[in-house]
Amino acid sequence: MDHKILVINSGSSSTKYKLLAMNPRNVLREGRVEIGQASGDTVAQVSERLRVAASQIAGITAIGHRVVHGGSRFTCPAYLDQEALETIAALRRYAPLHTDAVLAGVRATAELLPGVPQVAVFDTAFHATLPTHASAYALPREIAAEFDLRRFGFHGISCQHALKVAAEALGLPPAQCNLIVVHLGAGASVTAIEAGASVDTSMGLTPLEGLIMGTRCGDIDPAVPLFLQEDLGMTAGEVYELLNNESGLLGMCGVADMRDLHSLAASGHGPATLALQAFCYRVKKYIGAYFAVLGRVDTLVFTGGIGENDARVRELVCEGLSPLGIELDGTKNTAPGNGMRPISTTGSPTKMLIIKADEESEIAEQVLRFLGKETTA
Repeated sequence: MDHKILVINSGSSSTKYKLLAMNPRNVLREGRVEIGQASGDTVAQVSERLRVAASQIAGITAIGHRVVHGGSRFTCPAYLDQEALETIAALRRYAPLHTDAVLAGVRATAELLPGVPQVAVFDTAFHATLPTHASAYALPREIAAEFDLRRFGFHGISCQHALKVAAEALGLPPAQCNLIVVHLGAGASVTAIEAGASVDTSMGLTPLEGLIMGTRCGDIDPAVPLFLQEDLGMTAGEVYELLNNESGLLGMCGVADMRDLHSLAASGHGPATLALQAFCYRVKKYIGAYFAVLGRVDTLVFTGGIGENDARVRELVCEGLSPLGIELDGTKNTAPGNGMRPISTTGSPTKMLIIKADEESEIAEQVLRFLGKETTA
């Protein structure tokens, strides 16, 4: 039997939707709406676009929602019943933009398609395999335990898709693959995958930790927020807003979009040049660290909007990494293409791949497995 899955993917900069027929695999409808003044506005636009496609959305098996933070409660897909929605809402403080969009999306699709099962697929779930020594924060044990203060990691759905595609390219079962997945977009992270399982990742309790991002600061000294409160009289909420939405590339040079940053840097704009260098340096540093964690790396994967499309960023990230067996082929790196393609030299000890992010297909597959209706692609 064929199944149709509607996927709503609420990100930090846009809401994407995709309607998939699963056997055979076919995209019936898809689109993207940039985040406006409120997540509800964005979801309303998605809902209206789907309402117009009434004939296509008829007979949908289920609706899958990407939920960024599942906390310790959710380590696999779950029905979005009232209890689950309340638990997700309670985690809002860790990823407010994403969570608000998800909750709005659930309400909108329930109204559009009443009675159709709604299933959450969690970005944090793939990282449930993090060993304790990688997930623990060096805080007083009792406080960390009471408030569940540890590293959860994000972009797990993207990592699962990248692992599946890379394993196929390598001709290996996913459980035999060691990968470093570099997901670069408005949000950015690096993940170490050993024997098909996440063993370390750059994001932490929230998506704020790790790499420099479009508007997020990434790794900083934990004392900085305290100094901001003390020296500038900022409230905790104001500091949170500054670190999440006013920092990163935007804070460093005035633009958050990497395409705009390249234009500024090319014109000789010093802050933009520094922001580009710092962004790529941070990625390179995490790659080096995860080589040490894994010992053997079969493939280095670039994915996400910047990872897939920005040859200059990939070049700067890989510059000087030949001692680790990373040898970028300049011609392959700059060649146009879409989907999975190699960018390493023929003799590179570590293979390098660009893999097009497809969280929606991964979510749809997980929803079908969860419902016990798994089909072949």
